[in-house]
Amino acid sequence: MRALLSVSDKTGIVEFAKGLEKLGWEIISTGGTYKKLSDAGVKVIEIDEVTKFPECFEGRVKTLNPYVHGGILHKRGDEAHVAQAKELGVEGIDLVCVNLYPFKETIERTDDFDEIIENIDIGGPTMVRSAAKNFNDVLIVTDVNDYSAVLNALENNENTLEFRRDLMIKAFEHTAAYDGMIANYMNERFNEGFGAHRFITGKKVFQTRYGENPHQDGALYEFDSFFSDHFKQIKGEASFNNLTDVNGALKIASSFGDENAVCIVKHGNPCGFAIKESLVESYTEALKCDPVSAFGGVVAVNGVVTKELAEKMNEIFLEVIIAARFEEDAVAVFEKKKRIKLFEQGGDKLVMANDKYDFKHVDGGFVFQNSDCICDNEVHNAHLKSEKRATEQEMKDLEIAWKVAGLTKSNCVVYVKNSAMVAVGMGMTSRVDAAQCALKKAKEMGLDVTGAAMASEAFFPFRDSVDAAAEAGVSAIIEPGGSIRDDEVIEAANEHGIALYFTTVRHFLH
Repeated sequence: MRALLSVSDKTGIVEFAKGLEKLGWEIISTGGTYKKLSDAGVKVIEIDEVTKFPECFEGRVKTLNPYVHGGILHKRGDEAHVAQAKELGVEGIDLVCVNLYPFKETIERTDDFDEIIENIDIGGPTMVRSAAKNFNDVLIVTDVNDYSAVLNALENNENTLEFRRDLMIKAFEHTAAYDGMIANYMNERFNEGFGAHRFITGKKVFQTRYGENPHQDGALYEFDSFFSDHFKQIKGEASFNNLTDVNGALKIASSFGDENAVCIVKHGNPCGFAIKESLVESYTEALKCDPVSAFGGVVAVNGVVTKELAEKMNEIFLEVIIAARFEEDAVAVFEKKKRIKLFEQGGDKLVMANDKYDFKHVDGGFVFQNSDCICDNEVHNAHLKSEKRATEQEMKDLEIAWKVAGLTKSNCVVYVKNSAMVAVGMGMTSRVDAAQCALKKAKEMGLDVTGAAMASEAFFPFRDSVDAAAEAGVSAIIEPGGSIRDDEVIEAANEHGIALYFTTVRHFLH
């Protein structure tokens, strides 16, 4: 039995080769892998002894050879194939272990196009595909984490068709993701990211119990290793809906840097938010906005959950808490509650992957775009349109309201007072309805919005929203501007003594 080993990531390759050698396998290798194995004392055959042709063109051609691919691809159970292999002097290659040139690492490290081109693997994917195609007879190994499983299967006579089939699927996933990454990069470099095709690939993290509803299947997939590095299930298992709610809460809570931000979300919509001197205060104030909706909600904590905070949160039923980290005695507080789920990222503050692109499924395909960014300077650089200028606290409230509004379903209007959200109307067909719905809810909760700052993620088409805000006691408003009736809106703000700012940036979220 012969194995061909040619890897860029050489983690564990010496141990794998020695394990194969111990089982009586003959080892063939190329380039740097050959040198590493040879230096480690593995008896290894250099590839040109098999190909009967030297590596050439600076290593661009070394395995593209019928002695390699014939050895991999001929069917062992087909008499004609076996006879032809014998006639041509082609010996079987029964295991192929390949991982590909580090294209991703290269584009992250350099913009030198010549170097990038040289890190596009050709022979590697070809060998992987050949071995995967002939999985009936050949083991294809593309993942360093599979080395021990392969050795165990060979040693214990468990090299079954099903085992090889699983490796085959993983191999085709490997080459598909690799080629997709290259195509996406080339389109980003030369076609502004919008080429004739767009490839979206993710690595499975775990299966959820079901999808949005029990009759649907679901799973979490990650780009790169974001969830593997930044998502730990401390208590309970994340459901499909948990993950989408967590995403909404995380985006809002993490958008304020190192501040003590706490966001409460229900069905993807924020129902509480605050930034105070401590996380306990932030949670307490956030809960006041809508404690009814917060029941069974998802809470994102931009920091570490202490025992004190845990005891406060434990006063009502919360379905999920996502935090930067939980202290051990904080986890103990929740032990007796069976239904609560605790997830952490493992640091001191929440982080986001900040994906460059965003997409959404529509029937028959998907729409694709650059990711929206609510930049920190949008409020600070906003244009003052009114006679009145906002105070320092009002500017802070405007910043919070603006970010929450931009990260919430349109149409959305947000009211913030003393760094805590006091009212929110979202997902309405009318902006006036969103504003009035928010105020109605605040009144029901006994919250005074007098002196609050208000944000709308898109412009007010008429002055009626400003008139309603003035009646409620709003003191400052921020919106994109851009309506043909902006002059009327500005006039209304001045009539009511409201500070009015235009950001010139719209943040629809559909």
